Amino acid sequence: MKHTKDLLNEQYRTILTRYLQNKSEQGLYQAEQLSKQLLEQKVSPEELVSLHRTVLSDLFPSLSKDVQDSFEFLLEVMVGYGLAYREHQSLRDRQQELESEIDVAANMQQTLLPKEKLNVPSLDIGIISVPAEKMSGDFYHYIQYENDCIGFAIADIIGKGVPAALCMSMIKYGMDSLPEQRLQPAALLENLNKVVEQNIGDSMFITMMYGYYDARAHQFHYSSAGHEPGFYYRAATDTFEDLKAKGLVLGVSRKAVFHEYKRDVNLDDFIVFLSDGVTECRVGDEFIERDEVVSYLRKYKQLPAQDMVEKVYQELAQIQGYNLRDDFTLMIVRRKV
Repeated sequence: MKHTKDLLNEQYRTILTRYLQNKSEQGLYQAEQLSKQLLEQKVSPEELVSLHRTVLSDLFPSLSKDVQDSFEFLLEVMVGYGLAYREHQSLRDRQQELESEIDVAANMQQTLLPKEKLNVPSLDIGIISVPAEKMSGDFYHYIQYENDCIGFAIADIIGKGVPAALCMSMIKYGMDSLPEQRLQPAALLENLNKVVEQNIGDSMFITMMYGYYDARAHQFHYSSAGHEPGFYYRAATDTFEDLKAKGLVLGVSRKAVFHEYKRDVNLDDFIVFLSDGVTECRVGDEFIERDEVVSYLRKYKQLPAQDMVEKVYQELAQIQGYNLRDDFTLMIVRRKV
């Protein structure tokens, strides 16, 4: 039985001979179909040139020496081209594999984010999170407890891609495994820090802010692990304050100590959580000032919280030409009753 490539060679010879005799569209179609078989059999470009030269020499024995020499030249060109082409194909296949892996990780990220909206009569909550690329280094989480307390978390994984997605899962499941500390923000961050420090490399670390809102006493307790300070809007004085809190980023030192802070939340006050993709928006080569973010928050402060975060995002995305250079996450929690 003839080898598959031998059969393809005979088929090529037959198709080329018929085409040279008839110059028909059917011949071109057959050549197109044959090219697919040649690719499947991994026939290299230089092999195809060699085959073409052999067939022409058989069909036209009187071919001039210059024409025959030109095929020698083309064959040498195709050797180099074939090597480069195969390398390109290998890189393309690897890129497709990586993109597939990134798609899986991006989908995994989405499963880590809250699915159901909170239904808290006393609060108006708005959230927007937009990745700069396919995958995000930002993470947010919220959970409602039976004692009318709601926990809120926002984190920024310094790193991208699949490692960031894995870190997100570690943070989420670490929080879920510490139910007794959800009402103790500093203690929760201390335990998460130990988990992170043990499980991620030196090239990655995580900033995070966690707090819980007590809907009975209308108090907000929070702690920070080096995260970008948010804002606190005080309706009585119509002023914005930085929501500052000291704390080392997660994963740097196992012995890090975190501090808890408290604010009394009055009617129409709201808390702003954000990632540094909000305050570090760029116009040209310069970052915008935090005061500019405040100006947009003030501009839309009368809107429902969800409309408010979406409007602020649209403003900040527009001044950047809708070209985000960092992940953007903004969450607003307003007392409405």
